[in-house]
This record gives sequence, structure tokens and C-alpha cells, in this order.
Amino acid sequence: MAFAPARAQHVPPADNARYARAIAAGYKALTYCNGIFAAGRIPAQIDTDELAGIYPEYDALVPTLKATVNPYGATVYVDFDDLLSPRSASWWPQTGCTLGPIGGQPQPSHEYLLPGVKPPAAPTEPRWGGKSGRDMPPLLLDYDPPWAAPAPGGPDSRPWPMGDARIRPAPKSRLGAAVGHAFEGGYGIGVKTIGVVVVLDGKLVAERYGSGWGPFTSNRTWSAAKSLAGTLVGLASAETPGKLDVKAPASISQWQGRDPMDERRRIKLDHLLRMTSGLHTDSAGNRTDAIYFGGTAVDEQAVGSPLEAEPGRRFRYANDDILLAMMAVRQAIDDPAYTMLPTKLFAALGMTHTQAGVDPHGNYILSSQVWSTARDLARLGQFWLQDGVWQGQRLLPEGWVKYMTTPSGPQPADGPGYGATMWLFGPKQGLPAGSFAAIGNRGQYVMVVPSEHLVVVRRGEDPGAARFDIARFTADVIAAAR
Repeated sequence: MAFAPARAQHVPPADNARYARAIAAGYKALTYCNGIFAAGRIPAQIDTDELAGIYPEYDALVPTLKATVNPYGATVYVDFDDLLSPRSASWWPQTGCTLGPIGGQPQPSHEYLLPGVKPPAAPTEPRWGGKSGRDMPPLLLDYDPPWAAPAPGGPDSRPWPMGDARIRPAPKSRLGAAVGHAFEGGYGIGVKTIGVVVVLDGKLVAERYGSGWGPFTSNRTWSAAKSLAGTLVGLASAETPGKLDVKAPASISQWQGRDPMDERRRIKLDHLLRMTSGLHTDSAGNRTDAIYFGGTAVDEQAVGSPLEAEPGRRFRYANDDILLAMMAVRQAIDDPAYTMLPTKLFAALGMTHTQAGVDPHGNYILSSQVWSTARDLARLGQFWLQDGVWQGQRLLPEGWVKYMTTPSGPQPADGPGYGATMWLFGPKQGLPAGSFAAIGNRGQYVMVVPSEHLVVVRRGEDPGAARFDIARFTADVIAAAR
């Protein structure tokens, strides 16, 4: 039979079903790992809350995938295929759980650990024999790591806001009713509120949690982490004078050091923080499942997006823009300074139950991958309210919070406006002018109302298309708190 060259080029389509299972397994491994080792929850609770009503393409898959937990090695394995190794996520002292790539294991370098923390010993042999995850021994490890994940921490003995002592919120009856309404589905159909904290004039005046949750139980912030990223850019600017300029081209070597005709060289750090990079995105919101749940590193994928619009001329909400902004920070300052940025901020604010996750190359995934508590996010909101000053010490450059909360250039077509990693609310949303918020998937909100000296934190595990009305809730809190 004659050879048909054209037909030879028709490669069969990718095995999307297998890839979807791999991503779903990564989703489960990472969620279990942080839920168990960082938050102290049990798998049944995680299945009911964090893994219920997730992205539809994974929602039915996740319950079918078996997870194995190694408490001493602080690792979760999820089998998904007969030929490929299980997906795995391992807890680390500074950065929480790191997800290994498909077909591999998480191996972050010791430089991403806190100074003085001994890293786990690297295995000298494969962790299991053969090519199939089904061949794994019960504990899944053939070496003894020198550490195990500690039990999640409890209260800090210092008084609020640095710690948890002497917190005895006694909300007014109207405020208590508004907070209770948030747990009764009053601000959205099908929503699931798991925590609310209200801070007024710097004092924690209302607090409530859902079943299985509490003041020291963390969950994923999702995109509320983007506002933390903007904060850390300011902190890096303050700590490394002259190395970061938001109005200068982003310090990304893959764009700046090679092809002089690469138009991405013109993308500024400011463009990335404002979601106006002009880079191509495959979907609304720029889903980054390969990084979030596939274990692909930021510097392997996010840097490759082509330019499709003039930088600074189009608003398009994109995870990649924030991932690239933090990558630019890493390349502009030295690695030790970059590594310690979140740790320094969390320690300074008393955010002792918050961890920022990294990819296998040590890049912070600050577009989404932060685990925190309602109290810790309230501390962060109060820090923003105080213009980056904490306990009398200025940590952010003067005017940085104003920069984060001031619109510039193109804006979203509808809804709230956007600053530099912060959503902007006002009279159009029924709130006082100057209100702003960090917002994340599944109902994560940190709303700041400067004119009312108010911070409202709402944590959720809203399934599917359920949406919590944070503007109406905040308006009710304002009316009830005064």
C-alpha cells in the first residue's frame, strides 16, 4: 500500500480523559495535604466542604480516586493511572504543601525552607517499584524522613491583633443577626459560609464559624491571594530599594535577555499587577490548572504566553499576570530575599496560621495558592486599612495601599473596578466610596471600608455556580455595626 505522507501527520488527539484524571488527582492530593497537615481536618470533612462542587470537569472524578496519607512523611498520594506514578503532595515547614508534577514527585530545594530547618532527606531509590502506582507498599516510602508535619497550631498568647488572647466578641444584636444570616443562605442561593470575622476600629467585634471550622482552621484563599501578591511587591520594594520599579519593564529574563524583537519586553510590572499585560489567555480568568493541579512550574508555562494586545490597553483578568509579577520580583531581587517575603509579612502581622505555597521550582503561586484563616485575613485587611503600618511600624512604602486601590487604565466591563491586585467598590455596589476587597473563588472575601474603619472577612466553600453577595452583606454589617 502506498505511503500517505499527509495522513501520517494526523496525530491522534491527546488522551484528555487520562489528563483530566491526572489533574483531578493533583487537585485531591493538594487539597488533602493542606487540609490534613495545615488545617488539621479529616478526609471526610474535606470531601464534604473543600472537594464538593468543584470545577465540573473534575467534580465527578475526584471521589473515584483513592488517596493514601502518610502522616509521618507528611505526604498524600492519589492513584489515577495504571502506568503513571500517583500524584503526590508533600507538606513543608515554611510553604505548606507542594504538588509534584505528573509522573514525578515534589522536590523543592532546601533553600525554600526557613533558616535552620533541616530539609527531608532525598530518597536514593524510587519510592515504589514498577511503573504502576498499584505496586506501592502501604507506607509508600522506602526511607525514613527526619521530620513529620506538626499538629496545626492553636492560639497565640499575645493579645489581638498580634495574637488571640482576650478576644471576646460580643456583637450588637443587629450585627449578630447579619452575621448569622450569612450562615443561613441569606446572601446567595446554595452558598456555604464557613467563617466570618468583623473588625471595627481595630477591634474584633464579631466572629462565627461553620461546623468543622474554627479560628485556627485554614483553607485556600484562591484568588484573594492576588491582593497578598500586590502587598508583597510593596514589601519587596521597601526592603530592596532601587531594585523594583512598577513603571519599568518586568524583570523576566525570558523576555528581556533574548530576542530584542520580543514585544513582551515592553510589559511593565504595573501592567501585570493591573491585569493589563496584553498576554494571550486560553479562557476567561485564565485557568491555570497545569500549574495549580498539574505540578507544572510557573517558569515552565506562564512565561510562554504570546502577546495579543498592546500592554496597558486591555483589561483581562488573568492568573498568569500575577504569577509573572511575582516571578519578576524573584528575578529582580536575590533568591533568599524573595523566599522570605511571605514569612516576614506573616510574622510581622501575627498571621501564624497562613502559608504561601510554591511550585516544584520554588516559585510562589500567589495568584491562588495560599492557605489562611479568617482571623489572619482580618489582620491583613486591617494592615491595608492602616496604609501598610503595623504596630507603629511602616512596612509598606508610603502610598503603596493607595497605589493598590487606585484605578488606572482600562477597567472591567462591569461590576467592581480594579486597581493593582485589588477590587474596587463604591456607591454603584451600594457601599461607601473607597471600599476595596480581595476576592477569591468559592467565596473568599476580605472587604475593607476605610470610611467606616471596618474590615469584613467572609470565608466560604461555595459549590459550583453559587455566589455570595459580599456587597449586600457588607452594607448590612455597616448598618448593624454603628
